[in-house]
Amino acid sequence: MSSYFKTLLFAALVGVCTIIACKKDDDKPAVEASLYDRLGGITAISAVVDQFIANVVADNTINGRFAATVANPSRARLLRLNLIDQVCAGAGGPCSYKGMTMKEAHTGMNITQAEFNALVGDLVAALDQFNVPEKEKNELLAILGPMQTDIVGQ
Repeated sequence: MSSYFKTLLFAALVGVCTIIACKKDDDKPAVEASLYDRLGGITAISAVVDQFIANVVADNTINGRFAATVANPSRARLLRLNLIDQVCAGAGGPCSYKGMTMKEAHTGMNITQAEFNALVGDLVAALDQFNVPEKEKNELLAILGPMQTDIVGQ
């Protein structure tokens, strides 16, 4: 191989190495924001929870289960705050859920699958009202879904 071609090959390799070494950080794939951030943070989560509660109160399949809570402003406020914290924490936000476990909260209630499904439907309706994208909606439901075994039939 002639020295001309060796020099040309060397220059090409140096050029490629320089391009690779100088590649900007923003060329790297972006790390996806947390579900909490993609949902819109605490303000958006609070709005969805408020709509969710309104949906539950209007849902004749399950609203009887919540009648005593809704009738008591202190209990209603605690339910709202616990739901906000639960969704916020589950979505990777800065909140900490301080309420009872789902098993503790639902023991002796004998919640049916139909009642659980109605509750999930009320949540989905609230998410849809705020145009939460399918991806985020499905991620949130996947986080909350495993609670079903601690709620139904307890």
